[in-house]
Amino acid sequence: MEPDRQDKYDSYCMRLAIQEAKKGQGRTSPNPCVGAVIVQNEQIIGKGYHRRAGTPHAEVNALADAVAKGNICTGATLYVTLEPCNHIGKTPPCTQAILEAGLSRVVVGMADPNPVASGGANFLRSHGIEVTLGILEQECQQLNYPFLKHSVTGLPWVVMKAGMSLDGKISRQTGKGGPITGPASKQRVHILRNELDAILIGSSTALIDDPSLTTRLEQGNRKDRRDPLRVILDSQLRLPPHARMLTQQSAAATWIFCADNASEQKQQELEQAGAILHRVESDKDGGLDLLQILHRLGQADITSVLVEGGAAVHGSFLKKKLVDQVYLFISPYFIGEQGTSLFNGYSIGEKETPLLLQEQTVERVGQDILIQGLLSSNPE
Repeated sequence: MEPDRQDKYDSYCMRLAIQEAKKGQGRTSPNPCVGAVIVQNEQIIGKGYHRRAGTPHAEVNALADAVAKGNICTGATLYVTLEPCNHIGKTPPCTQAILEAGLSRVVVGMADPNPVASGGANFLRSHGIEVTLGILEQECQQLNYPFLKHSVTGLPWVVMKAGMSLDGKISRQTGKGGPITGPASKQRVHILRNELDAILIGSSTALIDDPSLTTRLEQGNRKDRRDPLRVILDSQLRLPPHARMLTQQSAAATWIFCADNASEQKQQELEQAGAILHRVESDKDGGLDLLQILHRLGQADITSVLVEGGAAVHGSFLKKKLVDQVYLFISPYFIGEQGTSLFNGYSIGEKETPLLLQEQTVERVGQDILIQGLLSSNPE
């Protein structure tokens, strides 16, 4: 095949592998989402994706799919979004399965940043298999921002989400809740909850809204629905034991982070209601140490956190430069000065470089507009 045509065909097949990988979004943590496609004589003979941590990887599932369809993989090409693992973990190394199948070429979207699992490309080359690395690398990385960050730093990927008016208000009146955005945006948020490991709010939002913090999908998407871990920042344990999130039916746990000096009696009451309490130190501003909280979550293999507010929580995460990605759902109307602003406690100095939203996308979601993008995240 001519080089230009080969490059285009490789990109085409890698896009198919990416589509396979997306089937596992929200289910593979702390592992990455990975998809694989096997091609023989320009025909797709097998597909597969990583379904859950501890189960066979995408490459093995694609090989099994090909064999189940009566295909022989000798001399075939494997397209996979992440470098095949070369170590024994909960499953055998995928590099060994590739060798045993007799594949002649492996096309990889991105290298594995995990030093324990990496090295698969070089291992395959040393055994005579042609390896092409970096096809649609950026698209493959976008699939696994949480995995990439957690592998390198031990911290979860932090997504700040807010629904607000055109003038940046997240409520119609300070101290009161209520919806700002429309039903299409609401459903999009529940899709996010379904894909991320944890959802985080402050105690004020918990008291005002008494939210369930569950995933509620439309009829066609309910089969594989799952609730994220609920995380509440409640320094003095103001959340009552009868809060909805502690009395509802949900398989997900509720973690409450409080200050060292919080009431032990309130802790016992909340633990009896089913909450899991974590005491953490305060930062120099007197609030809970957010970086310590993120480390605790990362140690529990929580690779992604959806921060839903309120204003003080958003402000604190921005001030500490702990936000990686932003989802802003904007409704097409103004609220006025009596409403609650998107954040408080955050401002920049006259000479300070502002946080810039990069890789922005803008789209219509029902009557609303969704702006999303990435922020530089360098903890102080």
